[in-house]
Amino acid sequence: MFTSWSLHRWIVCAGFLLMASVSMQAAEPPKYEVIETRIISWKPPLYHGWPTLIRRANGELLLSFSGGREGHVCPFGRLELMRSKDNGVNWSWPQVVYDGPIDDRDAGLAETKAGSLLYTTFTSLDYEAILATAESKKAGERGAFTETQLAEWRAAHSRLTPEQRRGELGCWMIRSTDGGVNWSARYRVPVDSPHGPIALQDGRVLYPGVSLWEKKRRVGVCQSTDDGVTWEWLADIPVRPGDSPDQYHELHAVEVANGHLICHIRNHNSLNDGETLQSESTDGGKSWSVPHTIGVWGLPSHLLKIADGRLLFSYGYRRPPFGNQVRLSSDQGHTWSEPMIISGDGAGGDLGYPSTVQIADGTFVTVWYEKMSTSPLAQIRQARWRLIE
Repeated sequence: MFTSWSLHRWIVCAGFLLMASVSMQAAEPPKYEVIETRIISWKPPLYHGWPTLIRRANGELLLSFSGGREGHVCPFGRLELMRSKDNGVNWSWPQVVYDGPIDDRDAGLAETKAGSLLYTTFTSLDYEAILATAESKKAGERGAFTETQLAEWRAAHSRLTPEQRRGELGCWMIRSTDGGVNWSARYRVPVDSPHGPIALQDGRVLYPGVSLWEKKRRVGVCQSTDDGVTWEWLADIPVRPGDSPDQYHELHAVEVANGHLICHIRNHNSLNDGETLQSESTDGGKSWSVPHTIGVWGLPSHLLKIADGRLLFSYGYRRPPFGNQVRLSSDQGHTWSEPMIISGDGAGGDLGYPSTVQIADGTFVTVWYEKMSTSPLAQIRQARWRLIE
């Protein structure tokens, strides 16, 4: 015989299973038009990676990214910021927001309900393996560095002792209360994810992500109730039977309605490798459903609630046609449309991490990074597009 609690649990589980089943039945693709695609990064001799685009409450567009780079992995990554006051028609010269002694990578950005800006990143020492390989090669050997390049990498690497370099590893945030003119000192946060936290209607800031560099890897959400100054762990996102937390990466969430949230997860388990998983919360992020597939290959995800209440899901597509795609949901994430291809002319898989904003006239601006056939290093590209109703 059911108790009231077991009956409640059965109803919740049945609802999530129904949602997972229905979400596999994609709706018809919306009609759309890509109006313009162009490069917006300023320095082609540098590699630009993992951008996040936001539209502030005052209409200004801000774009964060990891700049100053020599490649996908190197010791020179730093956090940069560009601005547009005309909906992405023109972009400012990049402002270097933070440049630490090791590689500063993913660049997430969010505006809180109070108007503060939160810029997120994680640090990495993955470049050490590349440097060690370069040091083992002879001049002229395939893959060898030039003498100048090797000297630069060594100089950047030797700024700190090995112990100090390890101490630099972490998930980080900087904060601005004056629109990004001035920024706080860097401080640690519990998780990282490429596009950073999201602001909720109740004033909280929610940060879904992964606890990097910790002894026990956790996948879940933390929250701030003081405008991003301090953070606390709120909830783990459960792992599906047969999966491991090590297979879940790069989360992003959207608030569908008060208390109702959807979170997407980059997934690399053997069953659905490269697909996006989805988890839901109906209690403001305190508990989450077991992640389920939505039948979409591509990653990582950026979620946006657009002006008419529908949800927009942007993601990179790292197989032909290489590029970036978006999908719409008209039923709060229960089902997703067929893809709209925003870009499909990529030269390979070193691209993606798109994020999208909707501007005042109803059109959309999507930004991503891409290593193009016309440029040896990755550039930032932007598309302006619209839905045709």
